[in-house]
Formats: sequence, C-alpha cells, structure tokens
Amino acid sequence: MPKASDLKRGDIVEINETPYAVKLVESRSPSSRGASTLYKIRFNNLKTGQKLDESYKGDDFLKPADCIRVKVQYSYHDGDNFVFMNTEDYTQYSLNDDDLAGQKEYLSEGLEGITALLMDDSVLGIELPTSVDLEIVETAPGIKGSSATARTKSAILPTGLDVQVPEYLVTGEVIKINTGTGKYMSRA
Repeated sequence: MPKASDLKRGDIVEINETPYAVKLVESRSPSSRGASTLYKIRFNNLKTGQKLDESYKGDDFLKPADCIRVKVQYSYHDGDNFVFMNTEDYTQYSLNDDDLAGQKEYLSEGLEGITALLMDDSVLGIELPTSVDLEIVETAPGIKGSSATARTKSAILPTGLDVQVPEYLVTGEVIKINTGTGKYMSRA
C-alpha cells in the first residue's frame, strides 16, 4: 500500500471503490514542531473524469487500484486520440487528450517502457518511464566555455515541452528528461 508521501503524478489509487489517478501533489510543512507534513493531492476520477482534492498526512496509507498492468508502446497520434500498442499481443488502446493531461508532452513515436493500466478491458491511464530521451528542436546558440557555470536557457522539444537546459547545449542534441518533474537530467 502506498503512503501519501510516496505518491507521484500518474499513480492510480482506489478511493471509495473507484479508481483515481494522481494529477498533482503538493507538500506543506507546518511551522509548529512535531506536526507532520501534509500532502494536498488532486485526483482525477478515471471513470467520470471529475476532480477530487484531498489532504493526507505523510504516513497515511492509500489503497492501490486493482487493475492489470501491461507493457505498451506509443504508436501514433490520431486527432484527439493517442494510440498505444500492447507489446505482447499487439492489442491497441486509445486515450484522449484529457486522459493524458501532463503526460502527452513526453510521448514520442515508438516510445517504449510505458505501462497501461487496464480495468474491465478498458484502459484507465498510463504510467510513463522515469525518463525519456527527446531532441532539442529550438534553443539559443551554445556559448563556448559556459560549462563551468550553472546558468540555464530555454529549450523547446518536438512535443512542445519547454525545459530549462544548461547553456552549452545546442539544437539537435538529444537530452534525457525526468517525467516526474519535467526537468532536464543529462545528455542522452
């Protein structure tokens, strides 16, 4: 059973026998001594799409949703739908833009390592790999000798994601992005 402090975006839990996906986690540390950290979590009901905001202490346990996890590969984008293919039996699953809010910026054609969450043969959502490799499409020119400082610049990736990267990186380089935080990790 996951603790509230261990939850991250994309996790699926069961609240009142309904599956919910974690969309946003905020932690608040109280100023008084001995008080525990509070976690304000925004959930998305996977059946109706409604939002639910709850607050938990860090050591509160939540029940994981009873769903089947299968490995899938991202195939293509078709209008408002994103199509994924099961890597074992080649079954295709579709999710729309709203189901993938906050995750679609990390999807590139052929991306593997994705886990689809199935309940009653319908896909509830996906879990992305911890990091993805994407190419820089647009950024300011690299500055020679800037590797000694920790200054950053904005870089645009093919999915439209805008990330802060070190100044020495140039257009065309492939970088590794953390899907949990949305931040630059390293060169790929």
